[in-house]
Amino acid sequence: MRRREVLRLLATGSLLQLAPPNLFAVLREARGLIQSQTLPRTLNAHQHATVKAMAEMIIPRTDTPGASDVGVAEFVDLILTEWYEEGERTRFLSGLAEVDSRGQTVFGNDFVDCSPLQQSDILMALGEKMVEEVGEQLRPMRRRDVSTPANFYAMLRHLTLTAYYTSEAGATDELHFEIIPGSYQGCPAEPIKEEPEQR
Repeated sequence: MRRREVLRLLATGSLLQLAPPNLFAVLREARGLIQSQTLPRTLNAHQHATVKAMAEMIIPRTDTPGASDVGVAEFVDLILTEWYEEGERTRFLSGLAEVDSRGQTVFGNDFVDCSPLQQSDILMALGEKMVEEVGEQLRPMRRRDVSTPANFYAMLRHLTLTAYYTSEAGATDELHFEIIPGSYQGCPAEPIKEEPEQR
């Protein structure tokens, strides 16, 4: 499948009710790839732990599964490896490094070693920066080429929400989405009445 098609499908991930039918085939394939890999391919162990911790703060476990329960970090690694171009991958990894740099500067620790309150402060600062950078780009929706966000935190949030809400648990437990094919109701055949010939 072509990269742009995958990204277009991922962009509809949080709108499952309106998603094209082939989205589910792509996601089944992606979930199969995630289950077949034992180690991350793009993220190193520390980066994987950081993505996992950040995603869990975005979608924590409550009475429904959290981001870690549905393999968000593994999904992010898959997208980075299989579908992101080198520039996008570099931008994402640089953003992760900046998160640790911010943690070191403000709290003296990498993100994963910060307390939950400190992690929350870091995410709030990233969110404020995201709003500043992408706020002016928000326009009424119109059809255009799909591209990844330029802001790292926007990229992470997009991937986290897509991974979560396209997982079985996110779609069924959280969105209560059910894949039920529509029923076919054919038109009952009525006998054709032949009219007498006019002479």
